[in-house]
Amino acid sequence: MRKRLRERLRYWFDGTMDRGTPALIGWLGLASLALITLVSAVVVAFAHKDTKDNGGWLGVVWMSLLRTLDPGTMGGDTGRPLFLVLMLTVTIGGIFIVSALIGVMTTGLEARIQQLRKGTSRLIEHGHTIVLGWSEQVFTVIAELAEANQSERRSCVVILADRDKVDMEDEIRRRIPDTGKTRVICRSGNPLQRGDLELVSPDSAKAIMVLSPIGDDSDIDVIKTLLLLNGRTWPGTRPNVVAAVQSSENLAAARLAAGDTALVIDADDIAVGLIVQSHRQSGLSTVFNELLSFIGNEIYPWHAPALAGATYGESLNAFELGVPIGVQRADGEALVNPAMDTVIERGDRLLMVAEDDLLITMAATRAPIVRSAMATAAFRPPVPDRTLLIGWNSRAEKIIAQLDLLVKPGSVVDIAAPRPPREEANRELKNLTVGFKHCEPTRRPSLEALGLDDYRHIVVLTDDGIDPGRSDDRTLVTLLHLRDIEIQLGDPYSIVTEMHDDANREVAQVTKADDFIVSTKVISLLLTQLTENRHLYAVFADLFDPQGSEIYLKPAPSYLIPGAEANFATVIEAARQRGETAIGYRLARQSDEPPLYGVHLNPSKTAPLTLEEGDTVVVLAED
Repeated sequence: MRKRLRERLRYWFDGTMDRGTPALIGWLGLASLALITLVSAVVVAFAHKDTKDNGGWLGVVWMSLLRTLDPGTMGGDTGRPLFLVLMLTVTIGGIFIVSALIGVMTTGLEARIQQLRKGTSRLIEHGHTIVLGWSEQVFTVIAELAEANQSERRSCVVILADRDKVDMEDEIRRRIPDTGKTRVICRSGNPLQRGDLELVSPDSAKAIMVLSPIGDDSDIDVIKTLLLLNGRTWPGTRPNVVAAVQSSENLAAARLAAGDTALVIDADDIAVGLIVQSHRQSGLSTVFNELLSFIGNEIYPWHAPALAGATYGESLNAFELGVPIGVQRADGEALVNPAMDTVIERGDRLLMVAEDDLLITMAATRAPIVRSAMATAAFRPPVPDRTLLIGWNSRAEKIIAQLDLLVKPGSVVDIAAPRPPREEANRELKNLTVGFKHCEPTRRPSLEALGLDDYRHIVVLTDDGIDPGRSDDRTLVTLLHLRDIEIQLGDPYSIVTEMHDDANREVAQVTKADDFIVSTKVISLLLTQLTENRHLYAVFADLFDPQGSEIYLKPAPSYLIPGAEANFATVIEAARQRGETAIGYRLARQSDEPPLYGVHLNPSKTAPLTLEEGDTVVVLAED
């Protein structure tokens, strides 16, 4: 019976120990109380004179307490031997108890600090932006959100990823030393777990961005995260949820999982659209990078009640700062580069290209138009293209299909790769003829044997069958060979290069500013724009769609007489007469000068401007 009672008491004691630091402190407190009570009782019972000399039993209890907490207090004690021995006893017992208490509190404090460093505490924020997942894209997203929130008094970006909190913070500080007014908070947790998702307070967030993690099954993780978010019961206004899938095949499933309120974009399709549009127009990737980034000029919906009843064409030169590119109807419909006689209705907003929406101002008097400098648009018959596609990956078939929609009949695209593509690459094409040439892209003799001087455009694709870093290294070698051959041949072709890492693009542009398509960066920029304003999706979808109005860099002599002095208002008027919207120009003499490579968007409408042969005008047009 005693043994069983002892086991039960021991089990109960072990249970209290499992409660952690508070339980240990409680037991030490009880031990201190028992020691003080026992010693005080013995003093009161057997040392009457010493008890009386020290203020009675309350004084003895106080003395015992002080000696328990501070061993040095007993140095001045006087009295009979029994009293001194008892004070020594309580002091020695206090040494062990206080030492144990300090150790317990130190251990508990370290454990708490370690718990905080793990990033598993619940966040208490309001109006913050949540980024779910971790990849190379997160650095672009943070930098862009920090730039977008420069005018805010305080803003917060919260990252939830299945990584160590301290490692994430160190990596962010190394890559982005200054985030301005934006605080970046990291939390460790799996976005696929509902409990971990609650750590970042999604109910009070302004926007939630779902990033594709690293790995082959990245879309599966995105879809499950969207399911978790869609299945939540939101107590208030649901935050703006945006995400991207890497494979077009998963787009329908992701949108079904996300529901009607979330926005899911097709990263693969956007990357393909940008490659196809850029391959025929040098400098187009720079234009898109500026429009998608919060650095420089972006697209803003702007309410202009003073223009209600006017036509879109009349609005083009109505602004001192800012260039209209379309109309956003009151019901959310976006009309990019609509017909010039489209009437702006009350409640509509103009889609403006500007450095900031606060800088958009209407002109008191319209800028003068130098009609004598306007060129007469001469008809240029369509010319078939000859394009060389170096390499092959999962996006190549889509690239060929979209090229077929843009090029003129009789155009040719030759595939240069170590192995011939599948037969499906040549199916149902109306304007293109697809050929194949064997080539080892990193070997110069193999490239020279292709007859590069016969092509107007060259597209270099990354190999998605190997490590992304190694793939970019091989692409860099191919690009250097192509540039050297191009110089020897007299610049007969343009080059568009696909890359995985934006850092490799910066390395490659040291020698010459070709067009580089870094799909991960483009998607990061687009997602960041949509977290701030999801209504811009219709605008960008139209710009990337080969069937709608697209951005073109067209020869400047079609708009201004070469060498004639005019202004940008004159360029806008010349484009308007062609049913196009001019938003900037590119100077050929600056085409290799970073960071804009000669591209000037939303320039002054009144400043003197002279365009020469080789310069181009950036316009929105249907063809």
